[in-house]
Amino acid sequence: MSDQKIYIFDTTLRDGEQSPGASLSIHEKLEIAQQLALLGVDIIEAGFPFSSPAQFDATRLIAEKVKGPTIAGLARAIDRDIESAARALEPAAKQRIHTFVATSPIHMKHKLGKQPDEVLKMAVRAVTFAKEFTDDVEFSPEDACRSDLGFLVEILSAVVEAGATTLNIPDTVGYVLPYEYGALIAQLKEKVVGCEKTILSTHCHDDLGMAVANSLAGVRNGARQIECAVNGLGERAGNAALEEIIMAIHTRPDCFDAESDHRDLLQVNTKEIYRTSQLVSRLTGFVIPPNKAIVGANAFAHESGIHVDGVLKERSTYEIMTPETIGLGGSRMVLGRHTGRHGFADRCQQLGFALNPEAAELAYKRFLEIADKKKEIFDEDITALINDEIHVVESTYELLYLHVVSGSGALPTASVKVQTPDGVGQAAATGDGPVDAAYEAIRNAINLSPKVEHYSIRSVTGGKEALGEAIVKIRDGDKIYAGRGASTDIIEASAKAYVNAINRMVAVQSKR
Repeated sequence: MSDQKIYIFDTTLRDGEQSPGASLSIHEKLEIAQQLALLGVDIIEAGFPFSSPAQFDATRLIAEKVKGPTIAGLARAIDRDIESAARALEPAAKQRIHTFVATSPIHMKHKLGKQPDEVLKMAVRAVTFAKEFTDDVEFSPEDACRSDLGFLVEILSAVVEAGATTLNIPDTVGYVLPYEYGALIAQLKEKVVGCEKTILSTHCHDDLGMAVANSLAGVRNGARQIECAVNGLGERAGNAALEEIIMAIHTRPDCFDAESDHRDLLQVNTKEIYRTSQLVSRLTGFVIPPNKAIVGANAFAHESGIHVDGVLKERSTYEIMTPETIGLGGSRMVLGRHTGRHGFADRCQQLGFALNPEAAELAYKRFLEIADKKKEIFDEDITALINDEIHVVESTYELLYLHVVSGSGALPTASVKVQTPDGVGQAAATGDGPVDAAYEAIRNAINLSPKVEHYSIRSVTGGKEALGEAIVKIRDGDKIYAGRGASTDIIEASAKAYVNAINRMVAVQSKR
């Protein structure tokens, strides 16, 4: 690798948001983008500006507010897409237009209805037009891994001549294995005319669980940019997970021809990884599996007696990286009802929450309410309550009152009061259980009936006084919206999650 640096291209806000149910508000996108800048990623793909007014506004806001990384906007190989991306990116100090067109036989025939020569002309035209707005143009041949190699070399050589500075090679459907992907990158590096003037990039999907392995195989064969997403979010099974990519290179720099250590390869602050992962999980409503590599709850947990004994004697016996490396403290701080504002605010700051005075006061009052019910409050409780109280969309509806009667031999009944734009709505309903009754009462109170696609409840921490966190996903047409709610009462948490999901749905509908 002649240039040691590997560029991290984060697509959480574009490809990641395409995960069903991962819809983010404009200000939530900005919050994630600002955290990605703190993490130190090189490029942030802020969105697909032409696809909707909300995507355009979010991309422009990020371009205006986020400093440090290059801000990229996606555009099809169509003039109006490229013009829209250029306008959205205008405020950015460093901007990139990322344009693409499908190149595999199956995509060209069934999706585009075009011949290869037509597709080649579209690609060259798109890159040439994008260069009128910025010198930094990335081109992607969609479904590259199922494309004819000869045509792939031809179209990539043509766009390099037209001015493309980054050539991204997407495994769009997660089809190939690591040795195949590595070999493809090596062949393109050798055969594409002018490739030495560009940066080769990976963009791998996880349909066969190979996204991270394929991306790293690409780097070993000459790629110098990796496109990835926080927590592996993305279409279908997702993208290569940013945290796994970074820590694989950080832990094994010897596999990537680093002259000394990982600092020759990455300029990222690994201590922001956990904070970034938690923020994306909270705002998208996607819970991180406990066995998830790097950021899962069990990633640094040891239960086997042999493992625990080994770690106590020498940490490296069973830990190839330390929790401190990704921003996890070595100890868990327990707070209680006697914790003052200063102690609470300090812990919030350590957990990555930048709260303004009004939000901090609201969170502290909520903390005291829970402290009256729970003797000990852990980091996970604080994260859940702040997510519940602070990180919410504009509240079109607010749950004011909930009363549920349920028991063996009794018909579950719920009554609610909900603040609506037209006043306070009241309703009572029965259901198949207490949660179902509460949801039916809420639907009656607001005259909306979104279908519940998914419901789950989990204990945030252990013990009988544990805080419960509910996650609800609802469907509106072809869109899915996720909501969260937290309370020591799981029925209340469930109702709050349902209302939160409805608020997200209404917010998107109003933007339309």
